Amino acid sequence: MEEVDKILIHALKQVGTEVSEETGSVRQFSSELIVEAVVRCVRVIDPGLGGALPTSLPPGMSARFRVGMSLAQACQDIGYKGEIGYQTFLYSNEPEIRSLLMFLVEKLPRESAEASDQPQGKSAVLQRAIAAAIRAQLSVPWLPPNCRLPLHSQTQSPGALHSFHVQPLSLAHCSPGKKPLKEVKDYHRDILPPVTAQPSHHASVVASILEQHTAELSAAQEWDSEWNSQGLLSRLKPQEYRSRKLTRLRKRIEEQLRSAALPSPESASGGPRPNGDLSELLQAFRGSAPSDHILTKGSHFTHTQKFTFTKTEPSTSIPFVHQSDSDVQLRQQEEQLSLQEQQLCSEVDQLTADMKHMTVTHAQVLDKLKQRELGNSEKEEKMQVKKKTIDLLPDSDDNLQKLKALVEASAKRVVHLASQWEKHRAPLIDEHRRLKEICSRQDLESSQKLSEIKSVHDKICVSTEEAKKKEETYKQLVTELENLPQDASRSAYTQRILEIVSNIKKQKEEITKILSDTKDLQKEINSLTGKLDRTFAVTDELVFKDAKKDESVRKSYKYLAALHENCNQLIQTIEYTGTILREIRDLEEQIETENGSKTVANLERILSDYKAIRQENSALAAKVREG
Repeated sequence: MEEVDKILIHALKQVGTEVSEETGSVRQFSSELIVEAVVRCVRVIDPGLGGALPTSLPPGMSARFRVGMSLAQACQDIGYKGEIGYQTFLYSNEPEIRSLLMFLVEKLPRESAEASDQPQGKSAVLQRAIAAAIRAQLSVPWLPPNCRLPLHSQTQSPGALHSFHVQPLSLAHCSPGKKPLKEVKDYHRDILPPVTAQPSHHASVVASILEQHTAELSAAQEWDSEWNSQGLLSRLKPQEYRSRKLTRLRKRIEEQLRSAALPSPESASGGPRPNGDLSELLQAFRGSAPSDHILTKGSHFTHTQKFTFTKTEPSTSIPFVHQSDSDVQLRQQEEQLSLQEQQLCSEVDQLTADMKHMTVTHAQVLDKLKQRELGNSEKEEKMQVKKKTIDLLPDSDDNLQKLKALVEASAKRVVHLASQWEKHRAPLIDEHRRLKEICSRQDLESSQKLSEIKSVHDKICVSTEEAKKKEETYKQLVTELENLPQDASRSAYTQRILEIVSNIKKQKEEITKILSDTKDLQKEINSLTGKLDRTFAVTDELVFKDAKKDESVRKSYKYLAALHENCNQLIQTIEYTGTILREIRDLEEQIETENGSKTVANLERILSDYKAIRQENSALAAKVREG
C-alpha cells in the first residue's frame, strides 16, 4: 500500500493539492486535506461541477455537514458507485478514502494523467494552479460591486474597477523567412519601450494587450478563411496572391483619386458627384482658400479685364488737406469703372445661366427629335408594307399563286437545309457531348484535388499546432530537468522498480508454492483417509469373524472399535482447532482494520460535533426568541 499511496500523493500534487513532504500515506490525511484533494480532482474532471465547491471546511458544524453532503453528491454525479456520505470526509476511514482517491485519480483527464507521470516542477505546478483558479473564477457568475453580498467576498474580487480603455501598442514583430535589418534591431533593443510602459495609464495595459491579441487573431482567421475560399481557387502561392491583391487595391485607389481630382460635368452643372467622400477629402487637402486665390488658366479677355478694372487701394493712409478737381475726376472714374465691372459681372452671370438653360433645353429638344425620327421610321416601314399590299390587290389570284409557290419552294428548301443540318449536327452533338464529359471529368478532378489540398492544409495547421505544443512541452520539460536535483539518477529509480518487480515475482512464486503444497497435502490426507477406512473395514471384518469364537479376540475387537472412534474424535478436534485458529486470525484482522479506521477517535469526534451542533442550535433559538 505504500507504493499506491505514494502514487496517489504524487497525482494529487499535480492537480494542485498542498500535501506536505512529511505526509507519506493516506492514513495521515486530515479531513481538511481530504476535502481539498477531492475538490481539486473534481474541478479538473468537471470544472462546472467543482467550481462551486470550497477547498476548505467552514468553521460551523452545520456548514461542514452541508459541504460533506455536496462533496458526496458531486462524487456520485461523476460516477462513484461505492458507499459515500458526509461521514466519509468528516470521519475519515482509510480504506474508503483510498478507494475514493484511486477512483478520482483514474477519472482525471488524459493530459493530467500524462502530466502526473512527468517529473514535477515548480513552474508546472504554478501554471496548473493558475489555470485551476481562472477556471474556478470563470465558472462563477459575475456580479456588479453594488449587488455583492458578504457571502460573495470569497468568490468575487473586491479590487478596483477600471474602464476598458485601449491604446495602440508597438510590438517587435519579425516576419518568418526574412532577416530583420540592423537598424530595426537597434530600434527594438534601445529605443522601443516595453509593452507595460507604452500606455499612458497602467490600467490600460491589459485592455491594450487583449485588443492587440484579438486584432491579430481576427486578421489571421480572416486570412485563413480568405485563402481557403479564394486563394486556393486562384492556384497561386500565398505571396503571389498577396502581391496581386495589393496591386489591385493600389489601382483602385489611383482610379478613385483621379476621378475625384478631375471635376465631372455633373458636378459643374450642380448634379450629384460620384465618390463624394474622396472629393471632399481632396478638397480639404487643397485648402480652404477662396476661389479668387486659386491659380486658374484664363483667357486674354479675363486678364485684360482684371488688369483694367482692378481697384488700386492706397498702401498707406496719408491725410490730404485739399483735394483738387483732378483727384475728384479720378475718383469718379474709378467709381464708374467699378460700376461697369459689377454690371459686366452680373451680365456675364446672367449669360452663363441663360447658356446653361439653353444647353439643357437643346438637349431636351434633341431627345424629342430623336424619338420623333424613330417614330417616323417605324411609320414609314408600316406605310411601305401597306403600299406594297395595296399594289398587289388588283391581281390577287396570280399573286396568291405566286405566294403559294414561293412558300412551297421555301418549305422544300427548309426541308433540304434541315436534312443537310442533320448530317452536320450529329458529329457536332457527339463532339459536344465528348467535350462536355471531358469538362465534367476535369471539374470533378479539380474539385477532388481542391478538397485534397484543403484537407492537407488543415492537416498542416493541426500538425503545426501540435508541433508548437510539443515544442512548448519540450522547453518546459528541459527547464524542469535543469531545476531538478542532479544527484537523483534514473538508474536508481530503475533499480527500485526492478526490485519491486522482483519482490512481486517472489511473492507470486511463494504463493504458488504454498498452493501446490496445500494441494499435495490435501491429496495425501485424502489418500491416507481412504487407506485408513479400507484397512479398518478389512480388520473389522477379520476380527469380527474370530470374535465369535474366542473371548480374547472379542476384547481386541472392542479395543479396535474404541481406538477407531477415538482417532475420529481426535481428527475432528484437530479440524475444529484449525477452524478456530482461522477465525481467530480473521478476528485479529478485523480488529486491526477497526483500529485503523479510528472508530474510537471518530466516536469522540462525533460526540464533540454533536455538542457543538446543540450549542449552535441553542444559540440560534435564543436569537429567534430575541428577534
